[in-house]
Amino acid sequence: MNRRDWAILLALSVLWGGSFFFIEIAVDTVHPLTLVLIRVSIAAAALWLFMAARRQKAAIPGSAILAFFILALLNNVLPFILFAWAQREIAGGLASILNATTPIWGVIVAHLCTRDEKMTPGKVGGVLLGFSGVALMIGPDFLKEIGTGVWAQLACLVATLCYALAGVFGRRFHAMGINPVAVSTGQLTASAVVMLPLVLLFEPPWATTPPAPEAWAALVALALFCTSFAYILYFQLLASAGATNSLLVTFLIPITAILLGALFLGEMLELRHFAGMALIGAGLAAIDGRLLRLARRRALA
Repeated sequence: MNRRDWAILLALSVLWGGSFFFIEIAVDTVHPLTLVLIRVSIAAAALWLFMAARRQKAAIPGSAILAFFILALLNNVLPFILFAWAQREIAGGLASILNATTPIWGVIVAHLCTRDEKMTPGKVGGVLLGFSGVALMIGPDFLKEIGTGVWAQLACLVATLCYALAGVFGRRFHAMGINPVAVSTGQLTASAVVMLPLVLLFEPPWATTPPAPEAWAALVALALFCTSFAYILYFQLLASAGATNSLLVTFLIPITAILLGALFLGEMLELRHFAGMALIGAGLAAIDGRLLRLARRRALA
């Protein structure tokens, strides 16, 4: 990855790091299906307005419509529902650990389904180092929860597998010549179309209490920043860096969450946080490969 790719990866880690926080606020008074519908609907509407303001046409070929619905299921509908439901049973910290398994699935799926992102010892070692760093940073308290709320944890793992499949599947839109804004808009619009009948069938608004004011604020932030803007960046990164590298953002999410807590909430950084960051950094370096290649060239010289 080049510097621009790394900058996008860091920005995504901040945006998606906040999503667990906003979901925890909203899920207290909003049912999971309704939460997802509101999230994707606001996000899709914001992107349509954005394109209208820029007088930018979607330029979506008819052959891509089915692909958008498949991407919506893999990247939004299934994982959003699963994480929203799971966070009613388990803490956000544990959910973020399980979310960090995404690159592990990504390496496996990319190896099986692509020709240019095959598994290498550096990638495997880097993924394992990164996941170990995430677990160390989150700490032993959340690790003790592994084994409780088994179905919720399995739901998170299925969601991360969906993200990995979506990462590989989403590469085709760049080949179709569809720009990242249009891809994000099409995906989120398809997600809203899928979610609407599900909500009307299982969580009709007339049979549920309306969201609390703080839940609405969390949902708007979740939709605009953690969804609309984040997916524009994500599809740019996917086109330039590939599926495996794009999914590395899940390793950085706990780092940004902990650093933001230290900066704005006065939380203390412990030795394990710095050790975890070091492991994650080593894992990212191993996956990127440039430091290893440089070391080999110097050794040969």
